[in-house]
Amino acid sequence: MLSRRHLLGASAAGTLSAAPAGHPASAQGMPTRFQVACMTYVYRAFPLQRALEGIQRAGYRWVAWGTEHVEAGGRRVPVLAPDAPTAEAQRLAARCRNLGLEPLLMFSSIYPEHRSGLDTLKRRIEQAHAAGIPQILTFGHTENGGEALWRERFALLGPLARAAGVVLVIKQHGGETGTGAACARFTRVLNDDGVRVNFDAGNVMDYLNVDPIPDLRACADQVRSFCIKDHRNFPKDEDCGPGYGEIDHYRLLHTVAFTGRVLPLCCENVSAPLLPRRSAPEEVDGDVRRAREFLETVIAGLQRPA
Repeated sequence: MLSRRHLLGASAAGTLSAAPAGHPASAQGMPTRFQVACMTYVYRAFPLQRALEGIQRAGYRWVAWGTEHVEAGGRRVPVLAPDAPTAEAQRLAARCRNLGLEPLLMFSSIYPEHRSGLDTLKRRIEQAHAAGIPQILTFGHTENGGEALWRERFALLGPLARAAGVVLVIKQHGGETGTGAACARFTRVLNDDGVRVNFDAGNVMDYLNVDPIPDLRACADQVRSFCIKDHRNFPKDEDCGPGYGEIDHYRLLHTVAFTGRVLPLCCENVSAPLLPRRSAPEEVDGDVRRAREFLETVIAGLQRPA
């Protein structure tokens, strides 16, 4: 569920008219309002403020909060600690908005099955509500009877999330939650609008070597956001930025180009394959801008007017 402010701020990546007959998307629905965001995570080796400034200068309107950043003195500091007061979440959201960045998604930073998972996710919902962030990203494992625990916990969390105007989105993380189809089976049974799927094509290909495009088709009705990363199996098995890997983003986003929904596309990896990790934030800036331009080009092509 998105607040009126988030709906009004949604990307106009395409017009709100129906797709014309014969359109390459082969759909007659309303265009998806894609929100191309960057995760602060891609700047995790640098201070959070530098991450926000780099993302803003790279032309983004939306941002997703990552996990932690290296601050002065080499200290690793959480973007927002699980036990942080809601006032701190509000202050961080204000920092983003003062730069012209609307925060769309935050990491839960805990597996749902963890012994503290339920309490931490409850606090994350409170933080997201206070900050005006519409989605909380979580992932974990349901092996060895863990799915029963997930059902129990998400049955409690879903109504809390809906009441707070938040959606808990579950992304693929290997094993029994390694595909979008597997995550969607869980959310369909739960049947709560407060708990849906985040699709991470790179993870699907990386963990299980499954083609993410038919996998997305199997879960598209449950998807409410994307973690954007690409993946290569050759010449080296590694994740990379969109357009650098083996995943066809035209085919991928074609599947959801005309849903009529607001769908955040949050860049989690922007790096080039085979090359060393970036050593300066200015180098990351270029990768961040390229990722945005690539995704916006794909979207513009898929949703072009007749």
